[in-house]
Amino acid sequence: MAALPTLRQLAYLVELSEHLNFRVAAEAQFVTQSTLSAGIKELESLLGVQLVERDNRNVRLTTVGEDVVARARELLAAATDLSEAARSATRPLSGALRLGAIPPIAPYLLPRLLPDLRRAPPELTLHLCEDLTKRLLERLHAGRLDVALIALPFDTGDLYVRELFEDEFSFVAREGDPAIKEKDIALRKIDSGDVLLLEEGHCLRDHAIAACSPRRGRWDSRVEATSLPTLIQMVEGGLGVTLLPGIALDAGILKGTRLVVRPLQAPVPSRTLALVARRTSPRCRDADLLAEYLLAEHRHPKGLGKKTPFS
Repeated sequence: MAALPTLRQLAYLVELSEHLNFRVAAEAQFVTQSTLSAGIKELESLLGVQLVERDNRNVRLTTVGEDVVARARELLAAATDLSEAARSATRPLSGALRLGAIPPIAPYLLPRLLPDLRRAPPELTLHLCEDLTKRLLERLHAGRLDVALIALPFDTGDLYVRELFEDEFSFVAREGDPAIKEKDIALRKIDSGDVLLLEEGHCLRDHAIAACSPRRGRWDSRVEATSLPTLIQMVEGGLGVTLLPGIALDAGILKGTRLVVRPLQAPVPSRTLALVARRTSPRCRDADLLAEYLLAEHRHPKGLGKKTPFS
């Protein structure tokens, strides 16, 4: 039987593909630069092909190298699933759980989850990662995350999806804005040019656009923000109005501001919060347990009558 690449060699190559810098990739793998470089050269020698182009200034993958990286990601993810399956066979919510969440959710929902997770069995170690949806799903597919908390609609491909609950939008404007004289706001009356959004890449932006304008070609946002706190400051500064999700409002994101919240007329636009995991991963079971807790917290925010998998 021909000699096969090791998982370590494949991990070195995948890391290098992400940074295109030997020093940074080596630091991410907790090895010396010479160790990582030697590992990749051994892999090239074993496969009989050049995977990486190197010169004094640039590092890039060859065409074959890009194909090997794609296959290596799948192999590393499968190896991770194998290891996790063995570890969690006897007890769920144990070992290192790598949980990802998008910025418009993480600060407003995860603080409800963390206190109970700290009281979970000591075998559980939680590692949090906050990033945009697209990058979280890439990390999931590569086996670098176990579970991710995202908002739908979003193309999740073949991932396991456990939907949680609907997160409704509300209209937010400054005191004195003529629109807030109404008890509830009709979406058709909102000027899209006045609505402030998050910048490209945030799924919350897409959800707000879908709520106000089914045809994206009609959308005309003049100013964009990098985060929800920045968005709120811009509204308070008189640059426009916005739509905010319920979980952020419930968490007190407008505390200390002079902004006013008004409900939207039915049908009220919303997004669906969900947990996603690889279907082959034993962490699907953990995703279901986390979902049960988050649903219980949503139904009983003050803890009355709440039962959790950590109790």
